[in-house]
Amino acid sequence: MRRSSTFARQVLLVRVGRRDGDLHPTDLAPTEHRYADRQRRRYGLDRLSRPTLGVDPTLSLDRADIDAVMPVSPAMPPMAQTDEARSIPLLPGERTMARRMKFGLVNACTLASLMLGMLAIFLAMQGEVRVAALCLIACVGFDGLDGALARRLGVASPFGAQMDSLADMCSFGLAAPVVVYASLAGSVSTAAAAVACALVAACAAIRLARFNVSPKDGRFFCGVPTTMAAAVLAVTVAIGLPVPGAVLVAGVALLAFAMVSSFPYAKLARLVKLPPWLWLAPVIGALVDIRLTFALIVVGYLVSGPVLWLRQRRTA
Repeated sequence: MRRSSTFARQVLLVRVGRRDGDLHPTDLAPTEHRYADRQRRRYGLDRLSRPTLGVDPTLSLDRADIDAVMPVSPAMPPMAQTDEARSIPLLPGERTMARRMKFGLVNACTLASLMLGMLAIFLAMQGEVRVAALCLIACVGFDGLDGALARRLGVASPFGAQMDSLADMCSFGLAAPVVVYASLAGSVSTAAAAVACALVAACAAIRLARFNVSPKDGRFFCGVPTTMAAAVLAVTVAIGLPVPGAVLVAGVALLAFAMVSSFPYAKLARLVKLPPWLWLAPVIGALVDIRLTFALIVVGYLVSGPVLWLRQRRTA
């Protein structure tokens, strides 16, 4: 009944318009347009948009200003966005063939890190934990290579940054815990190994998400980076660090919490600038006992974060 009455009302309006000779195209407009015109008449917006006699024409409102304050019906569909507004170029700047090839090379390194992480998972499932750990070490190399190439070739982009973050989550947040879990099988309880490795995956995800949304500091990392944590875990498995299983589980959990901590850790660029004589000690130690030297380096790096944090608080 309501639909028929609405139709009758429209016919009546058309007939009255024809009789009065002031039929407008808006009388036969779709419902959305009639609703918008009705709102404009209801709120008196048509009077505001028309200049009147004796009023300064500069005080009249523009149509854009009126549309901005006019109520919108929830039944009216939103305006469709154009393809130009939705399309975002993956590589900002010139789209030359040379830059595209450089861009492809950088992303190929990122994908290589991702694929090596998947290979490490497959090898760990088959019991080849040493080879899987070597694949993780190769992931660390490709992860550093893609960033260096992107900056050197001038093809750094937000797309590349997101690709690198996703590859890091796969290689360092998932593959590394799986390899460690496979290496701990039989030496500790399954539940303890599973909890420690799950902590690594969860903290790696939090660490990467926080890094993506936090302002960058050129001197220090906020927490141990996922690449460094995965490198420590991979080298630990590869060299077969002779420590009890319970100590390994505690070390894995401590490394996971260090990733989401707020302690400042020096970046590799600052470590390279250290005096050359400081590098002689780890080199000589590696020649004598590589396992003990590696353990001391890892412990020293983990302790450096709280030490720097306390130093900054005292000087602040």
